[in-house]
Amino acid sequence: MTTVPVTSQQQRLPHPPGPLGKWPQGVLKQFQDEPLATMMKMFREYGDAIRFRAVLHFYGYLFFHPDHNKHILQDNNRNYTKMPHPSLSLLQPVVGNGLLTSDGDFWRRQRRLAAPAFHRKRIAEFATTMTAATDTMLKSWHSLTKNGRPLDINEAMMHLTLEIVGETLFSIDLTREADTIGDSFSAVNEEIARLTGIPFADLGLRIPFLPSTRQVNNHTAILTQVVHGIIQERRQSGLEAEDLLGMLMSARDEDTGEGMSDQQLHDEVMTIMLAGHETTAVALAWTFYLLSEHPDVLEELEAEVDGVLNGRLPIFDDVPNLRYTTMVLEESMRLYPPAFAIARWGNDEDEVGGYYVPKNSVITMSPYVTHRHPDFWDAPERFDPQRFTPEHKAERPRYAYLPFGGGPRLCIGQSFAMTEAILLLASIVQQYRLTLMPGSQVELEPLITLRPKGQLMMTLTAR
Repeated sequence: MTTVPVTSQQQRLPHPPGPLGKWPQGVLKQFQDEPLATMMKMFREYGDAIRFRAVLHFYGYLFFHPDHNKHILQDNNRNYTKMPHPSLSLLQPVVGNGLLTSDGDFWRRQRRLAAPAFHRKRIAEFATTMTAATDTMLKSWHSLTKNGRPLDINEAMMHLTLEIVGETLFSIDLTREADTIGDSFSAVNEEIARLTGIPFADLGLRIPFLPSTRQVNNHTAILTQVVHGIIQERRQSGLEAEDLLGMLMSARDEDTGEGMSDQQLHDEVMTIMLAGHETTAVALAWTFYLLSEHPDVLEELEAEVDGVLNGRLPIFDDVPNLRYTTMVLEESMRLYPPAFAIARWGNDEDEVGGYYVPKNSVITMSPYVTHRHPDFWDAPERFDPQRFTPEHKAERPRYAYLPFGGGPRLCIGQSFAMTEAILLLASIVQQYRLTLMPGSQVELEPLITLRPKGQLMMTLTAR
């Protein structure tokens, strides 16, 4: 029998506190049933750093303090990789080895190739497409105001942001595929969320006859067909567009001179297509819900939009002047961050916040919890855009607010997403007031992203 040597760190540092649960299941089922409520409960009981028994002798680690986030995401980021984290392993059959799941030199190369598509100059060029697509959608809403029919704002934002991603990054019209993509991704989203936390579920997805495997595979095949269609249409057209797809297709390996394979292109297109529309759509949906519940904030937002735009469509140069609009979105993403949890795999042992973290640890940080940390947010459940004035932002640690992550793996599409969200919110608020249907029971649905559960039905009033 071999023994594992005890390191000096292990000797001198305590483990974080946390629940063990009942043998042998630990507290895993609590995470599966109510991940947000479970993390908040543990945070209130045990503090910023938590070790919990997941199942048998396997432990998970939760970190919520801004200093912990900074250490893991920035200071010692090379120790904390995406893979082989179990929840991200579940995503790999869907998005492949794209920017979301890849690591190391391969990830750095792919990010370097994709970065020019998200440069400020390119985003400025995309702004016209963003507002034009929104204006077309708003014109289609006129009939709804006449007959009083409600609208599922979450679905509407999903369609709109998917159209914008298609036109700006891939130079293709995805409106015809919007329902197909949305339904398939929702099905995959729900199934992966259900499997997250089940021990060795990522291995189970390799067994083709399991119902969960068939569910994920069938819907992934539908998404793959759409992505392959995008790539093949571009190859056959001979179009040399300076969009993201064009940049990826023309890229050449520095050593071999080879371009990306169709599989590499598939993985990046799939990642950007899904992540690039889902997160912004969810953020906007939650924003309209919050504005409906806070008419005083809505009135101030409308006043800014009317004053800055004076009845015209917004343009890229308006974004710096839409300060309150930006603050509303930032506060919405504080309360309902689309990426409510950030997963990492600790490759080597480390010290985080004075606690020992062994090698091969499953690490989870949660913007949802950190954004409610009472040491950094006064009355954290209150919706208050004034938290994001320049003065208040300067008072907080950088990693107290992380809707786009942080460190080298800060979301590559952050500027794209914020510009899009600001322009879309201003365009919609300028023309319509959205009101939550009376009697609506709005609940959180933490899947891969933090969605509203079911439909988010709203009535429209033309302004």
